[in-house]
Amino acid sequence: MASLQFCSECNNLLYPKADPHRRIMVFACRICQYEEASENKCVYRNDLLTVTKEQVGVTTDLGSDPTLAHSNVECPRCGNEDAVLFQDQSKRKETRMILFFVCSKCNHNFTDPTVQSDTRENEEG
Repeated sequence: MASLQFCSECNNLLYPKADPHRRIMVFACRICQYEEASENKCVYRNDLLTVTKEQVGVTTDLGSDPTLAHSNVECPRCGNEDAVLFQDQSKRKETRMILFFVCSKCNHNFTDPTVQSDTRENEEG
């Protein structure tokens, strides 16, 4: 696991640096001349543990937002046929265009009723 290293002489941060003569990686201080050989070859680690699914983002008062597009989709909760629509904003590699709707009457959030929910789950799993 990559962690921060500090200089034992001046307590400043040690930075990874290649030593071309010894052909190893060392941690070197930029203030004084202190260097120590690195036991761990990992300099940076990016853990991607979060799995995202299509979900509605913040939807407070979206039904009354005049800048968003409206559609004649029926709300499954109240039956109103006016809903604001917007696209999924997740930043995934294999993102499909998923439309979310917010009823302008009751603020109920729902996805495109023409897309089968079970096909979406099969594509994810």
